[in-house]
Amino acid sequence: MIRNSYFISVVWNRFRRNRLALAGGVVVIALFLLSFLAPLVTPYDPSHLDAWHVLLPPSARHWFGTDELGRDVFTRVIYGSRVSLKVGFVAVGLALLIGTSVGLVAGFYGGWADSILMRLVDIMLCFPTFFLILAVIAMLEPSIWYIMIIIGLTGWMGVARLVRAEVLTLREREFVLAARGLGASDFRIIVHHILPNALSPVLVTATLGVAGAILTESALSFLGIGVQPPTPSWGNILTAGKEYIEFAWWLSLFPGLAILVTVLAYNLLGEGLRDALDPRLNR
Repeated sequence: MIRNSYFISVVWNRFRRNRLALAGGVVVIALFLLSFLAPLVTPYDPSHLDAWHVLLPPSARHWFGTDELGRDVFTRVIYGSRVSLKVGFVAVGLALLIGTSVGLVAGFYGGWADSILMRLVDIMLCFPTFFLILAVIAMLEPSIWYIMIIIGLTGWMGVARLVRAEVLTLREREFVLAARGLGASDFRIIVHHILPNALSPVLVTATLGVAGAILTESALSFLGIGVQPPTPSWGNILTAGKEYIEFAWWLSLFPGLAILVTVLAYNLLGEGLRDALDPRLNR
């Protein structure tokens, strides 16, 4: 317990000295709060139509203006963050579950299990992921759940390789050999001894993966095969905005900035966690 508290303290001290990473963390927390407290942040309904207030520019009443149907853009951007966060975390969670399991088995047992699983990873990496997602979703009914599952099923290979590399260095360590000598089962050794020590790089990969999943969802929604209107998503708000970009610039600017700031914040947070969790850094 004392050792774990000391480790957390050291990691936090390293992390907080990285101002960019700290700023990224603040933005991520603020985004969570805005998405969960959306009904308290804005008085408008994201799907409410108002024919009398169509394509109004940003003002004190409508901070981000209104769209072609009179809907408040700020409200739709805030509610759209719920979709992006949901896709990011569910998709990355599925990718982590599959990738971590494959990496643990391949790295711990080696031999034929390692060969088969790593060849599967190589085969999956041969496919252009985004076009594979496009092809699968085009054959299915557009749905946020399909998007999350497909992104997760096509994004686990990097995690598997990373976990395998960590397990290969851990399985011959003294504490693993001691556990094996005491008669611990393979499952207990993997879950209680190897997995906790391999989680640091996985945490960094997960943080960066959320940013990638948000970008993928936004791209799919922009192409019209992701989240379908009237459910607000940053991607489909951009799609509507491109039709009026010459005289209603706010329809494209604000959802685009939301994607930019969110992805940048997750990348900065991930880079900061990587530096803070690296034991070779004496900072």
